[in-house]
Amino acid sequence: MAIKKYKPTSPGRRGMTGIDYRDLTKKKPEKALLGPKTRKAGRGSAGKITTRHKGGGAKQRYRIVDFKRDKFDIPAKIAALEYDPNRSAFIALAVYADGEKRYILAAHNMKVGDKIITSQKENAEAKIGNRLCLKHILQGTSIYNIELIPGKGGQIVRVAGSAAVVAAAEGGFVQLNLPSGEARKIPEDAMATVGQVSNVEHGAVVIGKAGRSRLMGIRPTVRGSAMNPVDHPHGGGEGCQPIGLKHPKTPWGKPALGKKTRKKKKLSDKYIVRRRKKKKK
Repeated sequence: MAIKKYKPTSPGRRGMTGIDYRDLTKKKPEKALLGPKTRKAGRGSAGKITTRHKGGGAKQRYRIVDFKRDKFDIPAKIAALEYDPNRSAFIALAVYADGEKRYILAAHNMKVGDKIITSQKENAEAKIGNRLCLKHILQGTSIYNIELIPGKGGQIVRVAGSAAVVAAAEGGFVQLNLPSGEARKIPEDAMATVGQVSNVEHGAVVIGKAGRSRLMGIRPTVRGSAMNPVDHPHGGGEGCQPIGLKHPKTPWGKPALGKKTRKKKKLSDKYIVRRRKKKKK
């Protein structure tokens, strides 16, 4: 896929970019693999906002994606590459030899007609799109849609363009270098898909205008310093004022921006070899 630029026919269009979908299959989604998607608008069971800045957006239907891929040693053929409004990556329609159809996360450079397989055998081919046990994947191989618990289905490395790298294997665990910079041990019997997640240019897209964000279901974010004191700890003052605090706070007075929220005795700490890197601004 490539990035396409729009003609500057309006101030909103100037600088706007998008993904060129010409390599995707021009077809309607598989009806049997669609599910309803109710609008929550960021609200919980009590009807109150639990996640801010969500609401509106274009109407969508959920695509049922198979993150487990538990049909072992049954070859499948990629029948279509499709856009999924519910995720940043593309999805692929896999048709198995027994006739069953499933949506899977598409890999970068995956094409219509490619043959893939899920196998726990040691001699399975480690080609793009195949799903194997971590213990059977060679060191230095890029993988995605990785299980944390064997048999549970892929939980990490599923966003567009992401990939982890197999670093080492010892003591029943395989060490992976994750996209965040974290090095983590995963059980060797966990499954992962060989390759990199599709739509690698997703992060380079320029939204361009507020209306496009609203169509994506993203509502405006207002700065705390632009509010009144009753609405936010940063609010108040005449004109542009500093926040007047030692450190930033959330609207509810909790420390924000840099405050560590991870539990000190989290069970998964023993599997983390190196913590993720802090992003530079």
